[in-house]
Formats: sequence, structure tokens, C-alpha cells
Amino acid sequence: MKQLVILSGKGGTGKTAVTAALAQLAHQDPTMPGVVLADADVDAANLELLVGSHLEEEGPFPGGTIAEIVPDLCTGCGICQAVCRFDAIREIPEEGVFEVIPVACEGCASCFYQCPEGAIQRIPQLAGHWFRSSSRYGPLFHARLRPAQENSGKLVTLVKEKAREAALERNIPLVMVDGPPGIGCPAIAAATDSDLALIVTEPTVAGIHDLERIVGMTRHFRIPTLVSVNKGDLHHRGREEIEDRCRALGLRTLDWIPFDEAVTEGMVAGKPVTEYQPDSGAGLAMARVWGEVREALRNGATTEKERRP
Repeated sequence: MKQLVILSGKGGTGKTAVTAALAQLAHQDPTMPGVVLADADVDAANLELLVGSHLEEEGPFPGGTIAEIVPDLCTGCGICQAVCRFDAIREIPEEGVFEVIPVACEGCASCFYQCPEGAIQRIPQLAGHWFRSSSRYGPLFHARLRPAQENSGKLVTLVKEKAREAALERNIPLVMVDGPPGIGCPAIAAATDSDLALIVTEPTVAGIHDLERIVGMTRHFRIPTLVSVNKGDLHHRGREEIEDRCRALGLRTLDWIPFDEAVTEGMVAGKPVTEYQPDSGAGLAMARVWGEVREALRNGATTEKERRP
């Protein structure tokens, strides 16, 4: 079993549209006996919108704990307020006791351990949910992090573990991960243990800058990396600059994907462009990208330098 992660240095590059297209192409590929999908963008998961998902199972994702003061046990000594570094505890003067401000509590437990009366409890929090769905292209694992909750990197890891277990149980050879944008903990969790990373970028100043950041991350973790420029015909010089930069870094750039209204029309219809209009410019380009990705998964990704005669 191999893991492919699709990443982007910034949001809005079309990463999820590319992921859905690759999932559809992998599903219909006669040489690929199945694929398991994982949407690792748990803060804003939306891959399910393009792959026709149907919810089959869900489970809770526990977060940390926050403090809660039991009024009947509080003597009003104020030690908890003194040790709290986040100003999350305030006094209720008319009652002579203290209370925790839930949205300000970071769950560090200093007050819990310092309270001489044992008047403070640690209350577990529900941080989100994970889901298993069926889709047109195979099992889909995704999640939803609740607003203002942390630990998204842990939730990404949970989603990937569920996807990997399903692939092993069903003897499916590929797990395809739609990673979150950026280079933070969620992106690192999405990329961990991957056999290949496909970076989707765009020919803009921000796209070029953030490409270098995400390449730095995949190189740090020694993940073979390929690059594809989406909407590459909107700024030819920017695309050429990305390709030149990739050559300097020894990275392979795959076929660039043109701007194509069929992609948006497919999204409205809830389908990737390779299913909605496979003969469109973007559909044909993504098919070529899948061919190169499939080759790299089988034979190992090579650098641009290794490909030269």
C-alpha cells in the first residue's frame, strides 16, 4: 500500500479539484484496483462535495480539558487566579468565589494542581468528529473540527489512520490524501509517512513564495515530490519562473493545468472536471498528470536531473 498526499503552500490553488480528479482517474484506471480517500483539511473539509459521498459512520474526536470551579467547594482564596497565566479566572465578588472563563482557559491545569480545596475539575472537551463515507470512487474518510478548537494535527492523524486501516483491510493499494494548505502541524501530519507528494501551485507571487516553503517541508521529511502548476496559462512568466525554480531545486514539474471554466461548472454539478468534461483542456491535462503520478508511485519519483539523458 502506498500513500499519495496532495499539498499546496497556500489556499485557493485548486488542490481539492485536482485531488478529486485524480481520485476519479484512479478509480477508472484498469491498472489500479481501488483507492481510499482521506480529506485531511479538517478545518474546512470539502472533498466530499466532489466525490458524491454518503455518510456511513462517525465518531467523536476528544480534545483537551478545561477547568471548572465547583462553587460549593471554593473558599475564595484566589490562588487559582494568581497562578493562571491566561487571565481565565475571575472573581464573583457578591458570592466570594471564583469562576473560569471557558473561552480563555487553555487547559494547562495549573489551577487544578494548586487549589488547596480540590474545588477545580478538569472537564473533557469535544473537539470535533471524524466520518467514514462511501463515494463514487471509493471509501472516504474526513472530519470536522469544531470552531476555536485546536489539535487539528491530531485529527488529521486520526483520519489518515482510519484510511490506512481501511486500505489494509480491503487490500486496496493506494491511499490518496487531500492535505490542508500551508506548512503547519496539519500539513505535516498529512504528509507524514507518504510515499509521494504532489504540490499544486499557481503562477502568482504568493504561489511561488509558498511553493518554496512547502517544498522545504517535504524535503525536510524526505518525501519524493512532484509539482504541477494549476491555471498555468493565466501568467506565463510566473509559470516559467516556477518551472525554472523547480529545475534549480531538482524537482520534476508535471504538465501544467490550464484555466478552464469546465472545472467550475463541474464543481457546481458536484463532479471533478475529469468526469464532468474529460475532453476539456483541464480534464486532459489532469489525465496526463495522473499518468505521471501513477508512474512515480510505481517506480519512485525521480528528480529533474535524473530524467535528463
